[in-house]
Amino acid sequence: MRFCTLLSFRDVRPPIRETKMAWRCLSLVGCIWLVSVTLAMAETRPNILLCISDDQSWIHTGAMGDLVVKTPAFDRVAREGILFTHAFCDAPSCAPSRSAILTGQPIWRLEEAGNLHSRMPEKFDTYVRLLEQVGYTTGSQDKAWAPGQFKTENGWIHNSRSKLNPAGSQYDSFQQFLDQKPEAKPFCFWLGSDDPHRPYELNSGAQSGMNPDLVDVPAHLPNDIVVRNDILDYYWEIQRFDQRVAEALASLERIGELDNTLVVVTSDHGMPFPRSKASLYDYGTRVPLAIRWPGGVESSGRANNDLISLSDLAATFVEVAGLEIPESMTARSLVGVLSNQAAPQRDAVYVAMERHDGCRPGGAGYPCRAIRTHDFLYIRNYAPDRWPAGDPDPAHCARAIPFGEVDSSPTKSFIMDRANEPHIQSLHQLAFGMRPDDELYEVKSDVSQLINIASVPDYFGVKQDLSARLEKYTRESGDPRALGLDAPWDHYPYYGVRINRDWSVNKVP
Repeated sequence: MRFCTLLSFRDVRPPIRETKMAWRCLSLVGCIWLVSVTLAMAETRPNILLCISDDQSWIHTGAMGDLVVKTPAFDRVAREGILFTHAFCDAPSCAPSRSAILTGQPIWRLEEAGNLHSRMPEKFDTYVRLLEQVGYTTGSQDKAWAPGQFKTENGWIHNSRSKLNPAGSQYDSFQQFLDQKPEAKPFCFWLGSDDPHRPYELNSGAQSGMNPDLVDVPAHLPNDIVVRNDILDYYWEIQRFDQRVAEALASLERIGELDNTLVVVTSDHGMPFPRSKASLYDYGTRVPLAIRWPGGVESSGRANNDLISLSDLAATFVEVAGLEIPESMTARSLVGVLSNQAAPQRDAVYVAMERHDGCRPGGAGYPCRAIRTHDFLYIRNYAPDRWPAGDPDPAHCARAIPFGEVDSSPTKSFIMDRANEPHIQSLHQLAFGMRPDDELYEVKSDVSQLINIASVPDYFGVKQDLSARLEKYTRESGDPRALGLDAPWDHYPYYGVRINRDWSVNKVP
């Protein structure tokens, strides 16, 4: 693994030390030089503030054109920096997505960290750990890497709100972190939130004054007042997260550090609604992303349409800290994109899912991989005989709910209760029904990915090309499923809630 390190005094000392006094003098000079170099680097290296919401799709910000939800802080970061219109998580599930962000790797390279309610192996380098090694002060707030367990020198930690979270030591607030950090050192902070993760306060959105008639209901959901109000409650929590971002920006302005801070605002994956979160469709994987950094962003206020993976953030943070990007990080740094340099555009991103929650017999997940280009989404389902949204029988779910991959909600209940009604039947099938081996969608004309064209003869060439590209990328990056190797995600331990005490994970055969 390659690292860029500070030159120590041992590298410049003379080969012969004539006297102890001369050596002491030289040592003093060397220490002064080393301290001055360190301070100079600290002055030039930016602070890093990552603000990450929990379950928010890309379209639900003012900067992206939503007419109802109000996100002035996100909009400011986009206006004074760059708005990325085609950013995607690496997995539509909380902990796996956050694992990819921290390590700069796809989830199929991260063993247990590719599952929700699992473990974060200590052996994987994270940008947090690398930045700490070159003098950054790190910290996190609220939901950081979670949910799951991570290891310390004293053993496995069960509480992801522990002081020792892989995303940085936990603080009660960003302001508390700023008050305690050393003044001379740059910082890297993960500003997390539980918003807009469910559950919601029923009718909180409508009661705040938002108009349900103005909601643009996605095509994969019923256009009903129940759903509209559910979306308003989701919006209300997005706005609460945005207020937290605004407060963080104000704190940085008060101490004169805002313009020396690389600010990122994004989400871990898409909205917690049927056929969204825990699926590889755009409403599950496409996320908001805006970056502000006066010292590194050229032509602020522009929109960038490149295909971006959230795992790119790890490589970006490492590079701006003055380090070489480790070979283990397969992601691409965004520094060239931020500076508006002529960099090759990525023509595809790759997303994946294994076990999101314990909602099939024996702990089985729903393994799938996808390639997303500007024109098409191609999905390969490795186990099409399994229920993609979780088993309909609650006895097969750790939390004892039907279709357990989908969070309980008024929208979910509305679709399930009206499954036999003609105008709901097809939406019920799309949300909860079985899926074929492969799926292909034309994303510009089919934003919700409702019409699978994988079997349409006119698109056979497109399907073959994307299938081959997905196979090549996953094989070259070491995906056990693509290589035909043992894929143990179904058998990793599950540390989530188990209301159904009879449910358990099958041991490896």
